[in-house]
Amino acid sequence: MNISKILYQAITNRQIRFSYLTKLGIFNGMSDETFLKLKYKNVFGKKLDLENPKTFNEKLQWLKLYNRKPEYTVMADKYRTKQYISSKIGKEYVVPLLGVWDSPEQIDFEALPNQFVLKCNHNSGTGMCICRDKERLDIPKVIRELNKGLKENYYLNNREWPYKDIPRKVIAEKYLVEKTGDSCLTDYKFFCFGGEPQIVYISKDNAENPTTDFFDMDYNRLDLRMKDPNSEIPPEKPAEFDEMKRIAKVLSEGIPHVRVDFYDISGRLYIGELTFYHNGGFGPVSPKRWERKMGDMIKLPSKA
Repeated sequence: MNISKILYQAITNRQIRFSYLTKLGIFNGMSDETFLKLKYKNVFGKKLDLENPKTFNEKLQWLKLYNRKPEYTVMADKYRTKQYISSKIGKEYVVPLLGVWDSPEQIDFEALPNQFVLKCNHNSGTGMCICRDKERLDIPKVIRELNKGLKENYYLNNREWPYKDIPRKVIAEKYLVEKTGDSCLTDYKFFCFGGEPQIVYISKDNAENPTTDFFDMDYNRLDLRMKDPNSEIPPEKPAEFDEMKRIAKVLSEGIPHVRVDFYDISGRLYIGELTFYHNGGFGPVSPKRWERKMGDMIKLPSKA
């Protein structure tokens, strides 16, 4: 994309303009509440109602501001959450950890297996390295990208406060492969409300042309869409579906809303992550009635 096109989009598209200004740090000194109101208006074209929130995304913003428990920071930390999950349901559900470091320069690449995943523990995506063949790995580039990831203040993007105080690390995890041999893992993401899984989202998020399908807990397909289109042929019900529901219920107990993400590797379940604010609380939901319906599923607690 050339510079003139970028400038044109920044001038004409308010969402792109807001995102660009956010990355420049223009809003860094702004309070969380003011920032969220401003971004919500830019994304949805309407005022954020924090006094009487009704929709799914409105309530996610409310939860960011008023439901702040220290354990959420541990649960959002891709390193410390492994111990948290182990204590709740057992270490067999945790993606095996190969190493943890304060900086990428400390990584002993020789000691790592031929395939592995490197990521920062406090963000989502920036700096991640999925290594399928260590012999072809550009190690200096990997180190540069991980350092870029470590410098990212992920909290500032959407004011998802659990990420704000995570002690930043680089972790290496086991490379997972599904029995189909597909390099893109299938995500099973359970939207849980007050300890009850209600909706599951099934997708290959890292596929070239991802599709996403939503189901209720009886595996009835829902006429729900968020970011990606629905598939023409919906995925079959996984054999481990009931076990996923059971685990999601345990991990979401006592939490107004959290998304519990799974991988199914040849019948063995692993927890991918625990996410409190789907798409940062800024993902359009269609049809519109689902925005309100999912909002009704969140029972807001007293302000913390």
